[in-house]
Parts: sequence; C-alpha cells; structure tokens
Amino acid sequence: METNMNKNKQIQVQGSVISIISRNDKDYICLTDMAKAFEDGNGLIENWLRNKNTVEFLGIWERLNNPDFNSVEFDGIMMQVGLNRFKLSAKKWVESTNAIGLIAKTGKYGGTYAHTDIAYHFGMWLSPEFNLLVIKEFQRLKEEEQKQLKSAEWLYHRFTAKANYVIQTDAIQKYLIPLSALPKDKLGIIYASEAELINFATLGYTSKQWSEEHADLVVSNKNHRDYLPLEALIVLDNMQSFNSYLISQNLSKEQRFELIQKESLRQFEALSQSKTIQTFKQQEKLMQEQKSINLLESKS
Repeated sequence: METNMNKNKQIQVQGSVISIISRNDKDYICLTDMAKAFEDGNGLIENWLRNKNTVEFLGIWERLNNPDFNSVEFDGIMMQVGLNRFKLSAKKWVESTNAIGLIAKTGKYGGTYAHTDIAYHFGMWLSPEFNLLVIKEFQRLKEEEQKQLKSAEWLYHRFTAKANYVIQTDAIQKYLIPLSALPKDKLGIIYASEAELINFATLGYTSKQWSEEHADLVVSNKNHRDYLPLEALIVLDNMQSFNSYLISQNLSKEQRFELIQKESLRQFEALSQSKTIQTFKQQEKLMQEQKSINLLESKS
C-alpha cells in the first residue's frame, strides 16, 4: 500500500495547535492534538475507541473506502465491544484490520491521526462546538491552500505562455517573415494567424469565434483562456513550442495543423490520466462547493 507522507500543516482552535498530515493526497487531522484541549486528554482517544458506535462507524468507513479492509478481524472486534476487558488502540485497530482511516504515528509529529471524516466524528464526540470550530479552521486552511495553488498555477502558466510565445515568434521571424510579401505594417497578420492555427487545431475554434459568441465577456476584458480547464492551458502552451519546431522544419500550414491536432489530442489523453491534474480539479471542485454552501448560509 502506498503511504506517501507530506510535511505537516497546522490549524489553531481555542488556543490548541492541531497538526495535519497528508497521506496519498488525503488529509489526516491529529486526534491527539484535538484531545489535548480537554481534561484527561491522553485517555480520551482510547475511551472513544471503546465506544460501540465508534467501532461501527470506523468499520463502515473502511468498507466504503478501503478495498483491503479485513472484515473478518473487524467482526471479531465487534464481538468484544462492550466487554469490561475490551480495549482498542489506534495502533491495534490498524494492525488488526489493515485500516487506512487512522494512523498511529511516531517521531517528531507523533500521535494518532484520522482521516477528516473520522476526525470530525471524534470532534463531535468531544464537543459539538469544538468540532464546528475544527471544521471551520480546516476549511479556512484549504481555502488558503487553494488560493496559493491557483496563484502558483496562474504564475506558472503566465510564464510558460510567454516563454513559448517568444519561441514561436522567433521561429516566425526566422522562417515565415522572410517568405512573406506583406508590408511591415501588416506582418502582425502572420503572428495572429499562427496563434489561431493553434487555437483551432487544439480547441476546435479560434479566439475570434469565441469572442463573437461571448461579446458580453469580451467587454469585461475576458478571453477564451480565462475559461479553459488546466489541461487545455497546458496543451495550448506546449503547442506554441511544438509549432515553432514545425515551422523550423519548413512544413506547410496544412501539415502543421494536422500534426498539432494529433499531438494535442495525445497530450489531452495523457493529461486526463494525470493524478496531479485530477487532485487539482478535485480540490477546486470542493472549494467551489464550499463557497456555494457559505453563500447560501450567509443569505439564510
């Protein structure tokens, strides 16, 4: 099983610093840190794990999310729940059932960590008010991460778009301009034509066609790139560099169109399988859903 761990993050709730780690792109909140905010914090996690409702919840969660969950061992644990001698630690739960919802971690950021679904269940058991504050702070953290991610993506694509555009214009100046019979004040047509060649071969439409169909957005200084998904922006940028190479090979416009179309399709297919792209889209979708929820709550 893949167990990639990322460095920890933190939120602060009622003066308590709560660590968060990531495993396989999923966030896990430190139950040990959550429990410290309450009296007898050290024993609260084991008390929670002795609860029949808790064990049932953990078993249901694992069956829904973990194809390698050991249901036979789980059934054995359920038969013992309620007995005076019954004890269950996070470490024993993981080792016995091959669970992935809890993590018993040692070292610098040691403690018991739980997937956010399970951490919220623990938080509700501790205190509904405390749990709501944990949820609110965690959402705030994810919003900040999303903003930083969007900013980084925007800067990256702004840089790559400009860099690839320079590569393409250099090829145009070197190979196409000398063959052109256009006067100097009309040479911009060649640059625009090459840009539209890439748009049409990659997206199936030109920026001019998009602008004509979205005149209301053009008034707001928007263009088609502002509404493209991440993978489309990546492919468009890549095609500028690819086109510059094709120009240097003295290929005709028709030949370049066909090759760009084929290469862009190949890249779209490859990017559709990218875990990084999928994770970014999932995070973006969750953030949009949360914004919608917050908007509805503010209106009610």
